[in-house]
Amino acid sequence: MIQVIPSIAIRKGKVVKMRKGNPASEKAYDENPIDLAKRFQDHGISVVHLVDLDGAEAGSPKNYHVLEGVSGYTDLKVDFTGGISTDGDISKAFECGADYITAASVAVTDPELFASWIVSYGREKITLSADVSDPLTMSITFRGWLKKSDKLLFDHLQYFNDRGLKYAKSTDVTRDGVLEGPNFDFYQSIRNKFPDLQVLASGGVRGIDDIKKFQEMGIFAVIFGKAYYEGILKLSDLEKFIASGGN
Repeated sequence: MIQVIPSIAIRKGKVVKMRKGNPASEKAYDENPIDLAKRFQDHGISVVHLVDLDGAEAGSPKNYHVLEGVSGYTDLKVDFTGGISTDGDISKAFECGADYITAASVAVTDPELFASWIVSYGREKITLSADVSDPLTMSITFRGWLKKSDKLLFDHLQYFNDRGLKYAKSTDVTRDGVLEGPNFDFYQSIRNKFPDLQVLASGGVRGIDDIKKFQEMGIFAVIFGKAYYEGILKLSDLEKFIASGGN
């Protein structure tokens, strides 16, 4: 069954969401991240994607205290991301309760270092975030989606796939936060090229039907955010989907 993972993005202590990664479009929600995480857990969710937006832009994590709170007050497994760029960052994330980490920028700026993490921490603990702001050119965007790289998605994934990568999260940024539906062709192209890679799809999820389609495609996990925060995707529906084994 596909893993269903809510995203909690933090900036300056608030739960926020943007459209297409544009900071000017940022909307804050009246949610306490710990209470929010507890609510997800109460409806059958087992993993949460905790995004440190301050850390992503600064190049080093800033919200370890939120990570500590979520991991300390819930039984959720936490995938922590945002600015992780050193072994020290990873060690502290694990000390604060992270079960996994996801990194993007360091894989662009220092690919050898990221590749070494797959070995030193184990491929079950490390996820590559490889996001694109233009699904036609497939060029990688990083540093909180504020910078563009000359690296292309498939080349980027191939490099780490050859070095033992198991999990890759990819976002078509043009679909993120706009509730227009995922770019299914984009994810199918990744699945076709890398059939053994466990893909986490993010961006554009509207409801259960989108999640079911990802499941039919063989996607490992789906990450959702805006649809829930805007009241479109109901936790009660997610709970039924999870309880039914994805049927």
